[in-house]
Amino acid sequence: MALKDILVISGQGGLYRYVSKGKNHVIVENLSDGKRSTVSTASKISMLEDIAIFTEKEDAPLRTVFQKIQARENGGATISHKSPDAELKRYFESVLPQYDRERVYMSDIRKVLMWYNALRDLGVTDFEEAVPDNASPEAATEAAGE
Repeated sequence: MALKDILVISGQGGLYRYVSKGKNHVIVENLSDGKRSTVSTASKISMLEDIAIFTEKEDAPLRTVFQKIQARENGGATISHKSPDAELKRYFESVLPQYDRERVYMSDIRKVLMWYNALRDLGVTDFEEAVPDNASPEAATEAAGE
């Protein structure tokens, strides 16, 4: 499963997989318990692939942050998102030292760490950008605007 297949829904905890779309709703499956539910199309739904963290220069895609956490932890779990704020800030600074301290809130740091651990527990550990089968790596880089 790739980050483009995983959704977060504002106001609802957890991570979801897109299943289907109805007239005024989206059917999603909770990744932790496999239960399906409907979500109004008026809800704010985001793909993990589209989320980025503010930095002092340009935004860091969530996949990049996950890769840095994964490298720091040698593929293992990271600290709990329930750790004290000071400990979470120190940890996040060690992973992404250039993050924008004014625009990245503690709730954002907690979500990133919670999502990383949840994905790892689900066996999602490939945070590389997906390259289409019919495209060369150079074409994917050009399409990403790099």
